[in-house]
Amino acid sequence: MPVAGVTSTLTSLIGDHGVYAVFLLMAIDALLPAASELVMVYAGALAAGAFAGQSVVLFGTEVSSHFWAFVVMSLAGAAGYLAGAIIGWAIGFYGGRPLLERRGNWFHLSPDKLDQAERWFDRWDDLAVLIGRVTPVIRSFISIPAGIFRMPLGRYIVLTAIGSAIWAFVFAGVGWGAGRSYEHFDQGFRYVEYVVVALVAALGAYWAFKWRQSRLARRASDPAG
Repeated sequence: MPVAGVTSTLTSLIGDHGVYAVFLLMAIDALLPAASELVMVYAGALAAGAFAGQSVVLFGTEVSSHFWAFVVMSLAGAAGYLAGAIIGWAIGFYGGRPLLERRGNWFHLSPDKLDQAERWFDRWDDLAVLIGRVTPVIRSFISIPAGIFRMPLGRYIVLTAIGSAIWAFVFAGVGWGAGRSYEHFDQGFRYVEYVVVALVAALGAYWAFKWRQSRLARRASDPAG
């Protein structure tokens, strides 16, 4: 889908459903990439009053303060991501590798990606979750492997909550900080969107390159290969 189409869809969802759309989209992002950067930036912009006739509503009550609207949107994003992350952990914990061998394509988790995740956890141990939560692309492929590798749920929840809160508040802050000058911000933000897409693509290419190097190194060190 073109970047403009993604932007339009997210704007409509967040504008129409506010807090609940942010919660749901971020929950999805914990399992599959769902443009969480754009979700939280637009959530912050909505909190700042950037969209005429739209406001942040929580449980039927409008949040009149722009600052508290920002806090509500950020917490909704962090809470949604945490909820999705716990679901992902449970999928991995109870389904294990056999589930991914049968249904890994549902979660875009191929055996190679799972091996990559295992190396990530071996390298960083518990910090793999915290670091992964603030790393583009990687953050969406941490939840299920954490369950598969039997990371204790308590530590997993704490580290995920910290990482998701940092991510949500930072990106919502970008949108909220633009304030009422959103008309100018929106015109320039299209370039930010392209930068985000380019960075994600570059990071994906980097990981593919590192994976290929690792695979070639294993072949070279394996006499049978």
